[in-house]
Amino acid sequence: MAGVPVAYDPVARAHDADAVGRQLHLRGWVHRSRSSGGILFLTLRDRTGTVPVTVRRDAVGDAAFAAAERVQIEGSVRLSGTVAADPRAPGGREVRADRLEVIDPGEPFPIFKDQTEEFLLDKRHLAIRGQEFVHVFRLKAEVLAAFRDFMVRESVMEVTPPILTGNAAEGGAEAFQLDYFGRPGYLSQTAQLYLEAMLFPHERVYAVTPSFRAEKSRTRRHLTEYTHLEVELAWCDLDELLAFIERMVEHVLRTVAARAPADLAALGRPPEELAAVRAPFPRLSYGDAIDRLARDGFGVRWGSDLGTAEERALTLPERLPLFVTRYPSELKAFYMLRSPGDPRTVEAADLLAPEGYGEIVGASCRETDLGRLVERIRAVGADPKDYEWYLDLRRHGSVPHAGFGIGIERFVWWLARREHIRDTTPFPRTPARHTP
Repeated sequence: MAGVPVAYDPVARAHDADAVGRQLHLRGWVHRSRSSGGILFLTLRDRTGTVPVTVRRDAVGDAAFAAAERVQIEGSVRLSGTVAADPRAPGGREVRADRLEVIDPGEPFPIFKDQTEEFLLDKRHLAIRGQEFVHVFRLKAEVLAAFRDFMVRESVMEVTPPILTGNAAEGGAEAFQLDYFGRPGYLSQTAQLYLEAMLFPHERVYAVTPSFRAEKSRTRRHLTEYTHLEVELAWCDLDELLAFIERMVEHVLRTVAARAPADLAALGRPPEELAAVRAPFPRLSYGDAIDRLARDGFGVRWGSDLGTAEERALTLPERLPLFVTRYPSELKAFYMLRSPGDPRTVEAADLLAPEGYGEIVGASCRETDLGRLVERIRAVGADPKDYEWYLDLRRHGSVPHAGFGIGIERFVWWLARREHIRDTTPFPRTPARHTP
């Protein structure tokens, strides 16, 4: 294929309605291969999908055919051929090659059926070429794009807070500490404190950053590093915040259902299910949630945290996301606003995904009273001096404000109906693994 440069077609073009009879130039990776005498049957993939390719010795020549026979799974090739109808082929189409060039035949590919989970995690850099991962990460890209599209529509500005910080924003026990040139530093648990600083000149801000939690939680919904979308809104109370979250979730689900129906269907989620989700979402106070769980046999009482089992019980029968509101203050972070009508609780809510998937959004109004904020910092065992810059925000024109964080991997975990949250991120970080 030397000579005049060739414009290469995406594999998906072979499936166009008018593709039959068209000559295509393709390049990609061999997804499957089998030989039958003088015919080689390949499945070629690129970023747009897969297509069956028939390679005949008498069409491409002995040398090219012999080279093609040596190509391993995930070896790379370039080829030209004509699209033909074939009812036996997936999608009813195949490409009949007339020229083929091997770019890299590859070595025997180590990923195949029925390997252990640990081996697949060790070889994650290769395992993510599998088609299920392709669908998940295309879906995840659409989810992130839909969130950003919504923020633009709502005039919420994207900002870029730091990941290295001198404060453990939500408590030192769950923060990764490091030596920052002889001083203690931390990997960010949340961008919230910095978003609050950005809120005063811009009023409505958000960020998408990695967050880190040093939790030794070995559950199917925990990661030690995850993608965190966080929002801060000025002049906002809890009801307005929950309405914003409802609009956001509805927009993202409807957008993803329209943009990624094939990926959703391939992952076992009918896109019409997501398109049908409509606000308002049901709301349940923390106290009522505890009463319901106690009636169902859970050993919970006021002050008990809601763990995986409890959230699953609350949401398993639901088809809409569920807000649980006004948690006890001791269960939540120091910056949350005490409820005006009940000093035991804070103006906070968690949005729980239906079907047993549990918490996907944590939201609250922020404490604006300087004295109460200092009191809460001391109550969690922190030194207010370490938060002087944050306390300054209450000294210079503080206003009512509220915000939330959403774990993108948890959100995708729900949409994609995955067994484990690690399958929603290319290189999962857990207490047992930080490689590859």
